[in-house]
Amino acid sequence: MRILIVKLSSLGDVIHTLPILVDIKAQFPQAQIDWVIEPAFASLLEFNSRIDRVIPCALRDWVKQGFRAFSLEEVKCFFKDLRKIPYDFVLDLQGLSKSGLISRCAALSAQGVRVAMGNQTDGSSYESLTRWLSDRAIELPKRIHAVERGRLFCAKALNYEVPTEIDFGFYNGDKQKQSLANCKTGACESSIQHLPRVLLIHGASRADKRWDLSCWVDLAERLKASGYEVCVTYGNDTELEFINELMTQVQGLTCWPKQSIRDLSLLMSECLGAIGVDSGLSHLAVALNLVHVQIYNFPTDWRTGPLHCPYQMSVYELPSPGVDLVWKNWLLATHLKQHKHD
Repeated sequence: MRILIVKLSSLGDVIHTLPILVDIKAQFPQAQIDWVIEPAFASLLEFNSRIDRVIPCALRDWVKQGFRAFSLEEVKCFFKDLRKIPYDFVLDLQGLSKSGLISRCAALSAQGVRVAMGNQTDGSSYESLTRWLSDRAIELPKRIHAVERGRLFCAKALNYEVPTEIDFGFYNGDKQKQSLANCKTGACESSIQHLPRVLLIHGASRADKRWDLSCWVDLAERLKASGYEVCVTYGNDTELEFINELMTQVQGLTCWPKQSIRDLSLLMSECLGAIGVDSGLSHLAVALNLVHVQIYNFPTDWRTGPLHCPYQMSVYELPSPGVDLVWKNWLLATHLKQHKHD
């Protein structure tokens, strides 16, 4: 069986989709699974042993460039790559016109079908054109968690029951283990070898999802006083400026350099935990099975927050969660993690 997954972005959405790989492989061990994704997130998939082929699609860049001549060759190469293999199932997990068009352009086997979501679910982006570009549209419950939405969609498309356990599939296959073993960069070596690491995830795609600087200062000081090595990182100039301000107020923080999602996931896998706002990196912390507290300024934690793990939790409060509430949940999460190990 040959399956093509179309899920282009964003980081959090891609991470929420990862459990379908474990689900599908459990039912169809010999299935070949390929994935169309934006290049910025492709490295997250390249060392996943359950994926046979990653097909980068720089659609955002092509649109920005107006499909000028210098990008047309890339477009041609992408569609040639997309049509290289005929698929038995093309699964559009994005639910947008752009993903529907890409799915429509993929090659099908003699009995192949294109499957799309048949309706919008609460809080998700959806464009109805995608269902008309498919051969089959699957109706989903209106209120459903982002992780469960993808899992249920694939189970209905391929006719199997959704497994009880959720597994994001990190570092379980040979390729993942080898990648982790090969991570020898200086950034992977703790500057304070004997202290457990905690990553503070302050950056978000929207300004209204962020937490005040004063809160991060207070939280970082509490973590340091409790014996943790406190780490920070950045993905753009705005986040770097924020970190520089934070580091002027809190001494002794460890700043990781800007790097690919793949390398960052390897670094994060060596942390005890993370505390962060609703962002792709926070969802990555969940997927990596870290102790985690996720901070929400909006009541959307039911849709994108951690699921079914006692030491991963979300906190929501208006206008924004206070440091005391976040700290209380962090202490509870670390206690539950320790209790599980004991």
